[in-house]
Amino acid sequence: MRDGDVIEIDIPGRTIHLALSEAELATRRAEQEKLGWTPAKPRKRNVSTALKAYAAFATSAARGAVRDLDQ
Repeated sequence: MRDGDVIEIDIPGRTIHLALSEAELATRRAEQEKLGWTPAKPRKRNVSTALKAYAAFATSAARGAVRDLDQ
């Protein structure tokens, strides 16, 4: 996305749409590929025991990301 791009939000329909033509999206994708962008390398992360326990028992974000001890 760039400044000035139009985003269409349909709340009742629960959709978000970037209002660009397929041709414009293809052009932008080609520009990014020319730059040689690649994802960042994986990094070592220290995760606490509490966070590991939460991750093991948490529901999805759609369900509130709360702990479900019945899992």
